[in-house]
Amino acid sequence: MAFSIRLTDEERRLAESYAKLHSFSLSEAFKKALFEKIEDEYDITVGQEAYDEYVADGRKSRPIEELWKECDL
Repeated sequence: MAFSIRLTDEERRLAESYAKLHSFSLSEAFKKALFEKIEDEYDITVGQEAYDEYVADGRKSRPIEELWKECDL
């Protein structure tokens, strides 16, 4: 699938500079950025859902020092 993006001259220079710095084509740079953004947002959503479940179950955290003491560390 192909698509186009409208960029200002400054945005294009920045994107081309980034792509060149990382030895990517402009297309690869945009594709990589898009999928990294999707992955980051997915990870945030999954993490928030896990935390919400943790809190809803009434679980509580405790200082790591307590665990170390229990394990004689």
